[in-house]
Amino acid sequence: MKRILAVACLILMSGAVAASAADSSINGWISDAMCGAKHSGATANAACVKKCIAGGMKPVFVDAAKKQVWAIDNPDAVKDFYGDHVTVKATIDESAKSVHIDSIEAAK
Repeated sequence: MKRILAVACLILMSGAVAASAADSSINGWISDAMCGAKHSGATANAACVKKCIAGGMKPVFVDAAKKQVWAIDNPDAVKDFYGDHVTVKATIDESAKSVHIDSIEAAK
């Protein structure tokens, strides 16, 4: 009986995690973890972002509309876009404040 209850709880918990992840298309900027939203919009500075990332900072995604900073769980996906204004298709994990970049292109 305990085993059945444990399995039922595990199934319910995995469903809640899946529900918190959402696929979205979002405009924003690729910045670095130290400066975050400071390098977005009119204050974008690609050279600074590249320098910070080369110095060990992790790349982050800054949502242009909300100015929210999201960790990127697959940073190799954005290596050609440091400091750029981009449109991404991403899976968002709100509980971890992270995104998984499924596709990325320069914003139009």
